[in-house]
Amino acid sequence: MLYRILKIISFFTSKKLFLRFVGVRYGENCRFIKLDLNTFGSEPYLIAIGNHVTIASGVKFVTHDGGVWVVRDKHPKLDVIAKVTIGNNVFIGMNSIIMPGVVIGDNCIIGAGSVVTKNVPDNKVFAGVPAKKIRDLNEYEEKVLRIGVNTKGLSYSEKKKFMLHHLT
Repeated sequence: MLYRILKIISFFTSKKLFLRFVGVRYGENCRFIKLDLNTFGSEPYLIAIGNHVTIASGVKFVTHDGGVWVVRDKHPKLDVIAKVTIGNNVFIGMNSIIMPGVVIGDNCIIGAGSVVTKNVPDNKVFAGVPAKKIRDLNEYEEKVLRIGVNTKGLSYSEKKKFMLHHLT
């Protein structure tokens, strides 16, 4: 019943208003791409997100260990629950999973499809299952400056023309 009520509320309100309503704390200039009701799990009020953060589609935040179900008969009141904290200037790629208790530092990139099980220090790029350090942020910047193209601000048709010419 609560799930249906939340679904109706999320449909009729902006995503950011809905996030505030369910308790997700986030800073300024954040982008949330194609969120769904399951993005922030069953304890969204335990999630804190800094400024200038992008959460891509399919990302999931997990704030509890559902595996305790297996021992619940012996320990009927047992739960393992922890906060998730995301720093400032962070990009979390599509379909990543952020596990309970994880702190992602400032200026970090989490590659698409990653499962983040441990804290991520500032200025790092992590990816994989489980997520591991791929490179420092300055190494990533050097790489994208070598291979990147300057298309931000172009119209769709200008970008298409540029890319078709550039990639052929």
